[in-house]
Amino acid sequence: MNGDQQYPGHQQTARPFRRAVWRGLAALMPPLLTVLIIVWTINTIKVYMLEPVTGWAREGLVWHLADVRENLPLESDGKTATGDGRAYRRIDDESFIPQEVYNLVRRNPGQPPPITGEDYYRRYVDLTVLRPYFTIPFFLAVFVLLLYFLGKFITAGVGGFVAGTFDKFVLRVPGVRAVYSAVKQVSDFLFTQREIKYTRIVAVEYPRKGMWSIGFVTGENFAPLHRAGDEMMLTVFVPYSPMPVTGCTVLLKKSECLDLDVSFDQACQFIVSCGVVVPPQEIERLTEDKAEIKKLK
Repeated sequence: MNGDQQYPGHQQTARPFRRAVWRGLAALMPPLLTVLIIVWTINTIKVYMLEPVTGWAREGLVWHLADVRENLPLESDGKTATGDGRAYRRIDDESFIPQEVYNLVRRNPGQPPPITGEDYYRRYVDLTVLRPYFTIPFFLAVFVLLLYFLGKFITAGVGGFVAGTFDKFVLRVPGVRAVYSAVKQVSDFLFTQREIKYTRIVAVEYPRKGMWSIGFVTGENFAPLHRAGDEMMLTVFVPYSPMPVTGCTVLLKKSECLDLDVSFDQACQFIVSCGVVVPPQEIERLTEDKAEIKKLK
């Protein structure tokens, strides 16, 4: 028997198994990628923004609060001392810090344990002032406030000129240009595309008859075209898959535009997914239409 010969039932067994594996992978990937992106975003903000800001705040507070003394006269126990009416405790580097600071840090020293007076105060600041349930809400509030002022600055004349100049400079840098351009297109679509004024979402026969595309009606312009034809002309923006921020603008007769009962988000999901993600109400209508056709037959 030929070693390459397949048994008759081999393909029939392998294909259902392969389809099941791919379906399982398709069901797992969206939530898995969503969790990974969220975790990556949180870790990136924590490592590159929250931790540096917290570190600067910690060092500033230590510089302001630290009360580290040297050569204080020891008490009879050989561990404590008194200075300016305040109790101090000698630590490993033979300097003295206030007794209350020492007691609090020793109950929760952290890793690695503090050695110098500044180390004790850094841990003291973390335990008293820079607690996560204080710092994280404060950081988020400051971050949102900075974004607000940045947005107001960019929308102003000078801010828009500065942002435009920066974009032009970056787009001239080889290597960086391709990455920056792609990221900017995605961010512009996610955060500013909704500012495009559209009246409704339609389907149009574009780029040829019999081939339909989704478009956004953005206006009724160009009076000469209205006078030349017998009906209203509509301006339609037709986005391209999978990047709806790019597309073309076409002028069509109103009768050539078929209104769609879908939201902006659903239309964008359909375009970005290259037609894979269909609005649920359209799936229900298609199912009902198929059922009606079967009844008529």
